[in-house]
Amino acid sequence: MHAAKKCPAGKKFEHPPLLSFQADTMKTNRFSAALCLLALLGTQSPSALRAAAPKESSAIALARQLNQAFIEVADQVSPSVVVIRVAQKQDRSMFGFETEGNPLYEMLPREFRKQLEEQYEKRRKRNAEAQQGRVPQFNGQGSGVVIREDGYILTNRHVVEDAERIEVRFKDGRTFPATIRGVDPRSDVAVLKIEAKGLPAAKFTDSDKTRVGEFAIAIGAPFNLDYSVTFGHVSAKGRTDLLPGVSPGTPMDQDFIQTDASINPGNSGGPLVNISGEIIGINTLIRGMSTGIGFAIPANLARDLSDAIIKDGKVVRGRIGLVINEFRDGTEPGAKNLKGPSVGILVGRTIEGGPAAKADIRTDDIVTHVESTPISNAQQLRNALRNKVGQSVSLSVVRNGKPMKIKVTPELWPDELPDMVATNHKGSEVHADDLGLTVKPLTRELAKVHGLKRAEGLIVTEVEAGSPAAKRGIKAGTIITEVNRKPVSDLTDFHDALKGADLKKGVRLDIISGSSTGHEVLKSGESTQPQR
Repeated sequence: MHAAKKCPAGKKFEHPPLLSFQADTMKTNRFSAALCLLALLGTQSPSALRAAAPKESSAIALARQLNQAFIEVADQVSPSVVVIRVAQKQDRSMFGFETEGNPLYEMLPREFRKQLEEQYEKRRKRNAEAQQGRVPQFNGQGSGVVIREDGYILTNRHVVEDAERIEVRFKDGRTFPATIRGVDPRSDVAVLKIEAKGLPAAKFTDSDKTRVGEFAIAIGAPFNLDYSVTFGHVSAKGRTDLLPGVSPGTPMDQDFIQTDASINPGNSGGPLVNISGEIIGINTLIRGMSTGIGFAIPANLARDLSDAIIKDGKVVRGRIGLVINEFRDGTEPGAKNLKGPSVGILVGRTIEGGPAAKADIRTDDIVTHVESTPISNAQQLRNALRNKVGQSVSLSVVRNGKPMKIKVTPELWPDELPDMVATNHKGSEVHADDLGLTVKPLTRELAKVHGLKRAEGLIVTEVEAGSPAAKRGIKAGTIITEVNRKPVSDLTDFHDALKGADLKKGVRLDIISGSSTGHEVLKSGESTQPQR
């Protein structure tokens, strides 16, 4: 053996070839181990490898399927949704909000309102002259949905109200000018028409079968954010009395689906769809901002109304002249014989000379069906009578516990009447202005404004100083239930009750003032204060 060489400073000198050999050996061993591991893995089946990975739970798999379902609904429905841009006529309202039917505006003194309206009319005429030849400015936006492949689009009336020009834009970027086929103010439905064929039309579902708790998906353009998709659930059905009457003496079709799917300004007119991508409603109302409470016109009602508008340009409503009472405690004659607690409507009275009165329908009768359609509330009765004007229909009635069939022919619902306020008139007929009253049908909204619990009859909104009504102490907020012993619930009743009346002899008003009830007789030249 050779002796180890010493290096300067007494350090041993390690042989370099030995270190190189050891390093190479270690690399070889690691490489061989890697080859063996690869060989071992290569002998394993794919299923064994998957088993070695963390297993996805059934809950996660189900969530992935639901996630995919929402994606597919959005992909399916969005091509049928349109963004509606509206160039509105200028000065569409007096103060930037609608005054007609606004209870707060109507509470202003008549003379003050008259001055405001005169100033507004002058301003409107000046603006109209200045705007001749003006290029329309698109200053409103909403949503809509294609319901027929030949160019018919369903939306809300308030989206296209006072429109000077309308454009609709599809998700693929195509833009079309649109015309209004017709609007229905009493339901807030409108139908637009564009010149196009082969459009992707969304499908309606039977909204009667829609169930509370099922998924609800809204697609529209809230806050100008086109094609936003939000989802939630159907929170409730059959929501009514959310709005006061559209016009004096006329009802609004109110039968809303409530949803917690996020709906905001701009969603109006867009579809609310189910998990199958079918329309269950048309988004119309919200209750405050970011409250999670929105309302949609149910598909069945929207479809019936849009079909009528497409066919005739308008909706024809029929009525039979019933004033409906609520069931109180189930002791009404015949109520115990009903099959369900909410089946049927209780007749409070009939309108004199109306179809129901002519058919001998009586107070406390219970109407359960129109033809074969079950009836449990006023909205269902209106739905069943729509488009039945002049046609004989059969009512199923329970009277004193005995079922019977009664034939009745609905009449056309009368056109809206103006408020009963001062007018220039001729002849001896007594008018509201002769009494010194401004009256309106008592809606729930007006009842709230005046702090009233009752929502039937007519409400006095203004009394003219020095008038017969003022001299008898009648004030705004007084409810009139009868005129000359004839019940009044709308302006038609009020007008009819005053026919033939003689103010010199006196006009009797049955009233509710605060918590007291009574009557007053109004006469011309009256100077004494009322005795209660």
